[in-house]
Amino acid sequence: MSNLALGFQTAMSLQNLGLAFIGCLVGTLIGILPGVGPIATITMLLPITFGIDPVGALIMLAGIYYGAQYGGSTSAILVNIPGEAGSVVTALDGHAMAKKGRAGAALGISAIGSFIAGCIATVVIAALAVPLTDLALRFGPTDYFALMVMGLVFAVVLAHGSVLKAVAMILLGILLSTIGSDLETGQARMTFGSLHLADGIDFAVLAMGIFGFAEVLRNLEGGEQRDVIKGTMGPLLPTRDEMKRSIAPILRGTGLGSVLGMLPGNGAVLAPFASYTLEKKLSKRPQDFGKGAIEAVAGPESANNAGAQTSFIPLLTLGIPPNAVMAIMVGAMMIQGIVPGPQVMTESPTLFWGMIASMWIGNLMLLVINLPMVGMWVRLLKVPYRLLFPAILIFSCIGIYSIDNNPMDVVFTGGFAIAGYLLIKMGFEPAPLLLGFVLGHLIEENLRRAMLLSRGELSTFAENPLSLILLMVSAGLLVLSALPTLRAKRDEVFVED
Repeated sequence: MSNLALGFQTAMSLQNLGLAFIGCLVGTLIGILPGVGPIATITMLLPITFGIDPVGALIMLAGIYYGAQYGGSTSAILVNIPGEAGSVVTALDGHAMAKKGRAGAALGISAIGSFIAGCIATVVIAALAVPLTDLALRFGPTDYFALMVMGLVFAVVLAHGSVLKAVAMILLGILLSTIGSDLETGQARMTFGSLHLADGIDFAVLAMGIFGFAEVLRNLEGGEQRDVIKGTMGPLLPTRDEMKRSIAPILRGTGLGSVLGMLPGNGAVLAPFASYTLEKKLSKRPQDFGKGAIEAVAGPESANNAGAQTSFIPLLTLGIPPNAVMAIMVGAMMIQGIVPGPQVMTESPTLFWGMIASMWIGNLMLLVINLPMVGMWVRLLKVPYRLLFPAILIFSCIGIYSIDNNPMDVVFTGGFAIAGYLLIKMGFEPAPLLLGFVLGHLIEENLRRAMLLSRGELSTFAENPLSLILLMVSAGLLVLSALPTLRAKRDEVFVED
């Protein structure tokens, strides 16, 4: 309780409340506007955090992430264009409800479910933080190496699409992370004699190119037509019967999302798909799904928000980012001089507990931001994308340049944008690449440390029970994901007829 009191004392300062509100508002905005996304936005705003207190900066960036989950459901319901990957499922029945004049109820249950899920997920984070941190503090180099390998394997198993392509993207990310100076000798490697690569590839440059600019290029392919609901919105609050039908899906979705969000490898994106499948199987009226069933909005939206918040658990306690957004949060923490991992709780308790407390406050802010301001969000959805993308590109280039005042960073970002666009067109998911890039440094560092301590004996990984178990689990998951039957089942989770 004393820790939570410290957290609320930190989060309730005037500056941190203001930054939390800005983060939630910006997150809602970029979630509503298709084609922007939290990854590009957080990357673009990284330079702004240089002059902000670390606690406030991370509270704002976290607000952008879980705020985007709220905003993504608005565009999914009103326009049938998911603003976020997790809102794809919401569009199925949410837009069908909107066509029936029940858009208000769909938006209302989405906000209510997200608020309940966010509050419960915050309690889960607070409850698991201390025991997981205590466990992580006992980890040695072999344990950390095995844990990070398992994280990358989860990224393969939970990635949408081909297993082989996901593995290739992770290996490419690890390869890119080795560019620059050797960790021990300082010898230049894979720089091709270029001084611009002597310090390696900047994280923000890679993230903005692969995700931000590439997403702009991809969205320019689409047309300007947006089927914004023109009829009545209907009341914002669901009826008593709709609320009764939604309570159980909200609680089930929250539990499912809380568990899957903690899994390394983007389990938070899997959560709404799994929730939709579960609710359809448990429903007494499965034939209504896809035609405007409110349970199909309440469950996935709760799972989506719960998963987004519990994905902070492996980041804050173990130092392992479970998805691409958390990988960017690692970059933000390192820019602020904070090394993610179990030492954050012991060395920066105000930051750790302040972030957790701010999530509860942020969810309350989002409830206020989303419901009364629906009319404004509807008008924003009518803004043509041709007017948005020039501003996105200009501000992104300014942000990239301001990091090191280096024009070559902008050039490299453009190169990664073209590469990211081509990868997406060829069916490669870019998120595993970013995870491989972030974890590549940590994997190499812990592998070298383990080898030094064991005098080069690979058997050290088998002698340590925990690292052996983690590596065996990783190998088992890879084998299972390669089996044709299980691979087909894995792909079916992301598709709903």
